Amino acid sequence: MPTKILPEKSEITVIGGGIVGVTIAHELARRGEEVTVIEKRFIGSGSTFRCGTGIRQQFGDEANVRVMKRSVDLWKRYSEEYGFPFEQTGYLFLLYDDEEVEAFKRNIAIQNRFGVPTRLITPEEAKEIVPLLDISEVVAASWNPTDGKASPFHSTTAFALHAEEFGAKLVEYTEVKDFIIENGEIKGLKTSRGTIKTGIVINATNAWAKLVNAMAGIRTKIPIEPYKHQAVITQPVKKGSVKPMVISFRYGHAYLTQTSHGGIIGGVGHEEGPTYDLSPTYEFMREVSYYFTKIIPALRELLILRTWAGYYAKTPDSNPAIGKIEELSDYYIAAGFSGHGFMMAPAVAEMVADLITKGKTDLPVDFYDPYRFERGELRGKALQMG
Repeated sequence: MPTKILPEKSEITVIGGGIVGVTIAHELARRGEEVTVIEKRFIGSGSTFRCGTGIRQQFGDEANVRVMKRSVDLWKRYSEEYGFPFEQTGYLFLLYDDEEVEAFKRNIAIQNRFGVPTRLITPEEAKEIVPLLDISEVVAASWNPTDGKASPFHSTTAFALHAEEFGAKLVEYTEVKDFIIENGEIKGLKTSRGTIKTGIVINATNAWAKLVNAMAGIRTKIPIEPYKHQAVITQPVKKGSVKPMVISFRYGHAYLTQTSHGGIIGGVGHEEGPTYDLSPTYEFMREVSYYFTKIIPALRELLILRTWAGYYAKTPDSNPAIGKIEELSDYYIAAGFSGHGFMMAPAVAEMVADLITKGKTDLPVDFYDPYRFERGELRGKALQMG
């Protein structure tokens, strides 16, 4: 299990113990690299353990589709190897007008080109998948049965344990306070538990990435801001009632699905920030109650057991910043996932590990170029809900 003992040195140090940082460490350690993760609280305590569990390939651009196709392959592989649940129960996007249908037809064409089996289905077919749906206003749906969901608790813990088996060190309750830099080269990190000598640092702190960049003296503009998003879970209902992740942009950018324990988990696009405040709000509760019951009227009979908040660490185009920062040797960033870090993590780990160990990767990392913001070359906004 993770330790509180900080090693004297590490060839590579990952700052941030969410699933992105943990899977990067896992992939590097699997390749035989000496790597340490430093987490200021406990593994998964930032955004990871607060996420909505979804893993999808249904994006509207080539890069995200390719990355998520690879990520789903890895989710399937590691869930089988490590024994954590990953269910390919699908994603169902409900569409309410011709404009939405045309937009999703374009998305489906891109997805199909890369082997993602999304298809347009009728409202009646959607209701066969989720019988509780109100389809009175639905004109079509976008359905991909190979999308899915996983427990952030089980999966992150499994990756962490196997990273340690490969030799990685995971150090919890340790906060990075400063960088030790000489002539533009990283020599070490000062932490709340002492100093660690290191040469390569990866900023995987997501909502806190801009603070770590500032600590490292990075002048490159990489705008990542923390926005509060909230979620709920209801009392259990009959298992199998809502197998896929159901999405409705018409009704509050809502997403909802059923957990393995039977409760309905999800959220809506109620966003507050930039802020580090995570207090639940009445406004969110009112919106989620209204929108959820427009999608599935039977949910009005359920009690909400718990509500919580987490961060969407957002960039201006809702795509992450992934890559090497050239003004400091050797400094990498993988942050700003805008709500997609959990689902992308295994593929991102491969990208970052490839960059460090090979200097290149077959995955489209240039799409996530951290310098695009400074150049004013924003990508098309990533498809986002919740």
